[in-house]
Amino acid sequence: MAARLPGEDRYPPAVLGQYNSRMPTLTVEGYGTFDVPDGKRLVLAIEQDAGVDILHACGGNARCTTCRVEFIDGEPAKQTVAERDRLTARALTGVRLSCQILCDHDMTVRAISRLQGSGRPDPGGTPQTAIMPPAEWVESD
Repeated sequence: MAARLPGEDRYPPAVLGQYNSRMPTLTVEGYGTFDVPDGKRLVLAIEQDAGVDILHACGGNARCTTCRVEFIDGEPAKQTVAERDRLTARALTGVRLSCQILCDHDMTVRAISRLQGSGRPDPGGTPQTAIMPPAEWVESD
């Protein structure tokens, strides 16, 4: 007999899925591992859930590249057109823009650009909850 979820006899599967879905884990090198809401922007998860003073000078709009991260594990296979274009324009390789990534699976990252030691007065405007500019997804290079 298959294992049953708690409450399975009282609630339809669609309702149970809302409450029993697994949250992705985010590991930030030097800071620990954190459960983050599925679909949260990586830049916000790093700042709000992991407590890292990551930069986002442009407010998370894929214009400045200050939210750069290195993936140690779990790098997404897709990227936004905005991320691809900005990284190409700056000739950056081996890094991704955390403002253009959603936490939809487990991942381990190294935060590269932090407020501490940057000389900036603040990390930048708080990014919106949705990816900006609106995400147009392509396969990563």
